[in-house]
Amino acid sequence: MPISLADVQEAAARLRGVANETPILTLRTLDERLGARVFLKAEIFQRVGAFKFRGAYNAIAKLSEVERNRGIVAVSSGNHAQAVALASKLLGVRSTVLMPIDAPEMKVAATAGYGAEIVRFDRYKEDRDVLQRALSEERGAVTIPPYDHPDVMAGGGTVALELLAAVPDLDVLVVPVSGGGLIAGCATAAKAIKPNISVLGAEPETGNDTQQSLAAGKRIRIPVPATIADGLQVAIPGELTFEINRRLLDGVVTASDATVVSTMRFLFERLKIVVEPSGAMALAAIFADPSPFAGKRVGVVLSGGNVDSQRFCELRSGQSDSS
Repeated sequence: MPISLADVQEAAARLRGVANETPILTLRTLDERLGARVFLKAEIFQRVGAFKFRGAYNAIAKLSEVERNRGIVAVSSGNHAQAVALASKLLGVRSTVLMPIDAPEMKVAATAGYGAEIVRFDRYKEDRDVLQRALSEERGAVTIPPYDHPDVMAGGGTVALELLAAVPDLDVLVVPVSGGGLIAGCATAAKAIKPNISVLGAEPETGNDTQQSLAAGKRIRIPVPATIADGLQVAIPGELTFEINRRLLDGVVTASDATVVSTMRFLFERLKIVVEPSGAMALAAIFADPSPFAGKRVGVVLSGGNVDSQRFCELRSGQSDSS
């Protein structure tokens, strides 16, 4: 396996005092509505507003001095971009980030604010991986992928490590899936600590590449999905992440954009928290079909909260096209 529990534990030690140990939120109304006991791991309160800081910092911190001097190149629609930019700034490393032209402007501004150079591209017409490789070669820089990297996955796995330390008797862990790095790290940690725990991914109905890939037993490429969950618009699972996820995941659940919006609204009105569409996906998938979770103790990762106020208000009021 590309990573082990020891890798996640080492990442946790590296992140101690740098990353936030995010709170676990509960709500009686939510439990009653779903017929389950639900524990929300609120990565919206992580540095840069998303879990991505964990993996980016862990990966960059492990680079040699020679590698750091070459600089960093990354590609992201926003959260990994911000994470790489901040981690690079903290560690004194130069960073360049490829960001789609339709990336949320709040995320673009935050990435620039952390000191990264930004290069824009069209995600629907250009191949992000080809662009990233070309830029890395041109500048002689080290690539920090958003998910398909052992140290990035190990950093993400610290989310599950913290959650299970606080709530060791979980029956199920539900994690949003993009390229699969967060859930690969979380599944590695969770299954090692509690082998009988069920680990489920959550994807948009229109972007279920991991669900299709698990069913086929191989990586399946789909068109870039049209979904409000911009952080989950990946067309194919990562190579390393899929190697882990096909062995450890117990399945994938999905939700429509409409259910994601109603979940965001619920979290705002009941818990007074702002969660971005991608960050709400795991809970939305449970709302879409609560029956498999009835009577269980369920851990849910709210992976990020980076949505600007105008967009959030549009979604919450139903004034925005969900596609």
